[in-house]
Amino acid sequence: MKKLILTIIVLACLGGVVAAYYMTRAAPEPTVATLQLTRGDVIDSVGATGTLEAVETVDVGTQVSGTVQDLYADFNDIVRKGQVIARLDPSLLQTNIEQQRANVTRAEADLERLRVSLADAKRKFEQARQMWDKQLIPRDQYDTAELNVKTQEAQLRSSEAGLVQSKSQLNTAEVNLGHTVIRAPIDGIVISRSVDQGQTVAASMNAPTLYVLAADLSKMQVVANIDESEIGKMRTGQPVTFRVDAYPTDTFHGTVAQVRLQPATVQNVVTYSTVISAPNPEFKLKPGMTANVTIEIARRDNVLRAPNAALRFRPTNDIFAALKQEVPQEMQRGFGRGGQNAGGAGGGDRGAGFNGASGQQAQPSTLPQAAPGTQASGAQRPATGAGTAPSTPASSGERRRDPAAQGGGDRAQGERPQGDRQQGERAQGQGGEGRRGFGDMTPEQREAFRKQREERMKNMTPEEREAMQARMRNGGGRGGGGGRDGMGGGGRGNAPSGGQGGERAATADGASSRQAETRQGAGATAKAADSPMIAARATTIDALFAPITIPEGRGRVWLYINKQLKLVNVRTGISDGTWTEIIETPEVAQQLKEGTELVTNVTTGLEQQNRPGQQGAAGNPLMGPQRGNQQRGGGPGGGGGGGGRGR
Repeated sequence: MKKLILTIIVLACLGGVVAAYYMTRAAPEPTVATLQLTRGDVIDSVGATGTLEAVETVDVGTQVSGTVQDLYADFNDIVRKGQVIARLDPSLLQTNIEQQRANVTRAEADLERLRVSLADAKRKFEQARQMWDKQLIPRDQYDTAELNVKTQEAQLRSSEAGLVQSKSQLNTAEVNLGHTVIRAPIDGIVISRSVDQGQTVAASMNAPTLYVLAADLSKMQVVANIDESEIGKMRTGQPVTFRVDAYPTDTFHGTVAQVRLQPATVQNVVTYSTVISAPNPEFKLKPGMTANVTIEIARRDNVLRAPNAALRFRPTNDIFAALKQEVPQEMQRGFGRGGQNAGGAGGGDRGAGFNGASGQQAQPSTLPQAAPGTQASGAQRPATGAGTAPSTPASSGERRRDPAAQGGGDRAQGERPQGDRQQGERAQGQGGEGRRGFGDMTPEQREAFRKQREERMKNMTPEEREAMQARMRNGGGRGGGGGRDGMGGGGRGNAPSGGQGGERAATADGASSRQAETRQGAGATAKAADSPMIAARATTIDALFAPITIPEGRGRVWLYINKQLKLVNVRTGISDGTWTEIIETPEVAQQLKEGTELVTNVTTGLEQQNRPGQQGAAGNPLMGPQRGNQQRGGGPGGGGGGGGRGR
């Protein structure tokens, strides 16, 4: 009994020691992965494959049938224009010439005989006329003599036509005999020979090909098939680099010469042929080679560039908790993807607000802000969002759609508030993932935005200004979806920011989004096509394509300073898939320099502790541990309801 009690006491002590160890054990130190901000070149390019061809090729054939008697040129021979390169057997054509010459001789003899007969008929007719004048012969003899003259004249004209026909047939036979000698039509190189000596060729509907000549192999072209999703970026004059398997270490250069409009569908994929001219001074490139083409769309040299992994990094609540850091104010308004956000304000019954604001411009709500990581109900969600961002109506030629003023879509899919919905109001949805609106702008940014709007108004034509005013009178477009930084967009409403044509507001800092620039370029193309002066000067459709404009975007990177995450908002330019250009503004220059470490991932260590014993919802260990409400990327965030028909 004493041993049992002693054993229990020992086990209890051991359990207490183990429990105290686990309770006092320090949390694992977070591991921060970083990459440096570097300076270098960023190239936005499109890759494709194509086939090398000679710029000018000529198929040399024969117009007559016969047997190949002699061949005077072979593969790779350099020939000159007019040089004899082949000869056909002329025996049959020479026989035909002799027959046609005989026909010409016979026709000439018949013509001479008819001329004699006509002279005799005229002599007899003259005698008959004299005797008729003296009333020595009857009338029918006179008429018969006259008829004989006319008959002989008709036969003479027919014989003359027959003689011309015979001479024409003789000439044709002689020309065909000349075609038995095949001459080079251009100066070039023989790249193909399709016949051998002694082979019989038959020319019927199509002329058989004997040789294929390339005019000049020092100039080649690549015909690349560009997918329809990338063809909109193609413009003539763009620089191109390509490689061929024959010279894997050599890089060849060229330029886009033509973008053909004829589509080709291969395995349900629509492609367009793009012709790329390439010099070939060393004659390394040969017809038929497969070229791996890289077409340069845009290029920035010696610029600050951030790795795309750093721009994609989004910290979660767990990361801030592990770092013992308060969630930044920007993240509190729009943490995650919709699950923890507050949506935009609902619109009124007949509103004339901005992008989903109510009948009067929506003011920031005085409701308490939902804590990060919690689901805000309809009565607790603030009314901040894209609905409060003013916008500028776009002209008819500049249809703009801005993710900074519009979040996730026309009708946000967020949760509706609890309780009855008032008449004329839409639910305040959960905030989606957009960008900051007008309310988050500094006074300097607001002033710059107003100046840009006034400048755009000045640059409008009277027709565009009238169209914009008509859109404002008739009501606007649609409100935005949810916002990333807690800025919920409006739902479907008639706000003047959108316009009936579907235009969207410009970004808060004046930087247009990629969609806005693309649509602006399309409008400029339409104006160029309508201009009779430009249409008169243009010789190809390529001259009417609008130049490609490089849009600017917005992003965020994180710094790890003193074991704390620091947010830096940046303006981004072009990207090559690995690096993205960082536009150097005074604000960025103060915080980011070449060599600055950017956070790409943070491992808190809690994942390893929570992993054992956790399985998926269906009990399948392959599904991995379940994620709670703090997971990155919550449910779809919805903006508030848009305004009604504007006044």
